[in-house]
Amino acid sequence: MRILFAIPHYYTAEGGGRHGSEGGDAERRARATRLCLAALQQTFSESQGLSDGRDGVRLHAANPDLRATITIALCTTGDSHLVPYLEGCPFNHIRTNAEPMYLGFECHKVLRSGLGRYDWFGYLEDDLRLADGLFFQKLAWFNREFGDEAVLQANRFEIADEPAPYKLYIDGNLSDPTLTPALQQIEEERHIVATALGERLVFQRVDNPHSGCFFVNAAQLAHWAAQPDFAAPSSRLFGPLESAATLGIIQYFRAYKPARENAAFLEIEHLDHRYLGKILHPIPGEPSGLRLGSTE
Repeated sequence: MRILFAIPHYYTAEGGGRHGSEGGDAERRARATRLCLAALQQTFSESQGLSDGRDGVRLHAANPDLRATITIALCTTGDSHLVPYLEGCPFNHIRTNAEPMYLGFECHKVLRSGLGRYDWFGYLEDDLRLADGLFFQKLAWFNREFGDEAVLQANRFEIADEPAPYKLYIDGNLSDPTLTPALQQIEEERHIVATALGERLVFQRVDNPHSGCFFVNAAQLAHWAAQPDFAAPSSRLFGPLESAATLGIIQYFRAYKPARENAAFLEIEHLDHRYLGKILHPIPGEPSGLRLGSTE
């Protein structure tokens, strides 16, 4: 299996901090990007092993049947990046002069350039950690069940251990459910069901399809890349960042997420918290409870 990942990476010390790439602590932001890159290497490449204490300490390859050949393209614009902090993480540095908010569409061009050489193509924002070694096997199973007209989006989550442990899926229903119907027909085959590993799994189309990422196979990317607006900068879905991650997916495919009942079937961790610990806080002694309020 050959996988091409494209990641938009931008940082400036200026800005209001509405997005993680604007303002804030450079080392904290670099740490999130480093974890993003490292997880891909640790999860899908040969950078994993099994220690064996017999006959002296030996090391065996781990997960050889799941391993892939991966290429990571980190796309930046100008000098607004934290690449010097990322030494030791293997990636191809793709330099552009794109407008920062539209950098994701440069990633689309990188993915298109890999057609014919890769089996899977992934786009993810630089503060996401993907650590599921069966991730692409799950996607392949999903496409065998439901066809290449359907794309399965990962559920994005944040976790906290203080003041109490909690896991929060952050992309629930929108407060205004009318925002995306003009871009996707969510009533068409809205709920689908299949059985895997002896479990009944439910997938659904939702009014908030955004996950900060997408993953498609070669046939799906070829279909999308043939559309006249492929890689054309847009802000039609919420804004340019969300449009780069999600707009094309909902326009040219039926986009699904694992339903709440089995949300963990396909998921990805959001490292730069926007909700958990910022506006929602775990309550010690109440395992399912959250408190609403500021960090003060």
